[in-house]
Amino acid sequence: MSISGKKGGKRLVSDINVTPLVDVMLVLLIIFMVTAPMMTQGIDLDLHETTDAAQPREQNDKPLVISVSKDGQITLNDTAMSGNDQLMQELAQRSEEDKKNQMLVIRAERGVPYGKVASLFADARNAGFLNLTPAIR
Repeated sequence: MSISGKKGGKRLVSDINVTPLVDVMLVLLIIFMVTAPMMTQGIDLDLHETTDAAQPREQNDKPLVISVSKDGQITLNDTAMSGNDQLMQELAQRSEEDKKNQMLVIRAERGVPYGKVASLFADARNAGFLNLTPAIR
């Protein structure tokens, strides 16, 4: 910006114009004032009470465990599988009652591609297992 003086010379104004700064700060203040009450609200959940959780699990209700190593070796309860097809055959041979009630745990070593683990979950779901869980450290 320049201002013309009496002698026709132009002089530079080196002052900072604070009006845009105040405008931006007021807009941000209004945004935070509107959004802050929304952030404290939670999601309403209706948790059902059950008495089944207090009952101990039966000994024969041990979960099936599928383990995948970095080199692609798949085991089902410490039994080596030659490939995904043999694993699917073993899972398909389980009774329908086992598929609905028995927990199937999928454990993968660090470094196994996520796509491999995701395909095992999809295959187990397609085989009819309903109670799937990943092994978490």
